[in-house]
Amino acid sequence: MQVKYNSNVLEVEGLTNFHPEHIFECGQAFRWNWDGKGYVGVVADKVVRIIWDGATLYIENATLKDFDSFWYNYFDLQTNYGEIIDILSKDPVMKKAVKYGWGIRILNQDPWETLISFIISANNGIKRIKSIIERLSYKFGQKIIWQDQEYYMFPSVEALASATEEELRECGCGYRASYIQRTAQLVKEGQINLNDLRNIDYAKAKEHLLKCPGVGPKVADCILLFSLGKRQAFPVDVWIKRIMETLYYDEMKVFKDIRKFAENKFGLLAGYAQQYLFYYAREKKIGK
Repeated sequence: MQVKYNSNVLEVEGLTNFHPEHIFECGQAFRWNWDGKGYVGVVADKVVRIIWDGATLYIENATLKDFDSFWYNYFDLQTNYGEIIDILSKDPVMKKAVKYGWGIRILNQDPWETLISFIISANNGIKRIKSIIERLSYKFGQKIIWQDQEYYMFPSVEALASATEEELRECGCGYRASYIQRTAQLVKEGQINLNDLRNIDYAKAKEHLLKCPGVGPKVADCILLFSLGKRQAFPVDVWIKRIMETLYYDEMKVFKDIRKFAENKFGLLAGYAQQYLFYYAREKKIGK
């Protein structure tokens, strides 16, 4: 991998198993949007555009220092996905799934933003989740100007902890408003320390997250997988349940059984398997 810097644009060459469409369209992140040229995202306190031409990754509005301190980890570039793909592809179902989502990388996102985003995700489609997050950011986040356009950072813990339930409902949160408000207060008060969860084992970290209002097993696993480095997490919702029943079973199963199956079959690679299966099923319309 080679990294160059030219006029506020990073150029990264030599990447393998990397494709922005697979990464940003697999349900793990909600603030990246295609603008006809690339994917524009609001990440932390910056707006960037990601462009991929099949050989080089361009990151607009980023520096070499940003790459070393943030983007290298954010895009999980330290992980050998070729090795993961080889291991998972020993399973004939996964071999087909990887063919469709070969360019997926699991992002290392901000735990606070991921926590609130996946509370919002409950019983919601991706388009609506994105819309709610944008309204929350507009109302409670700090403004950023990039290329003469206004963008808004994701709201801070303090901003959402101070918000009223009515204000959150006005942003489209619905019944999740009280969950967001109460969870923000728990984080603000230090009763939930998200960064500490990186350093404890998966089961204990999940137990802590389940104390947050609006966080059930699926949402907890999403937070653990997409922001806290717990790659053995295998989020199961209704769609994943249908996918697994279609691809691996001849009978109906309960969520708990599917999580146990994934744990036994994929082990520490279960989270990667889940993402490949999710993308494959969406492309092939499996489980619909």
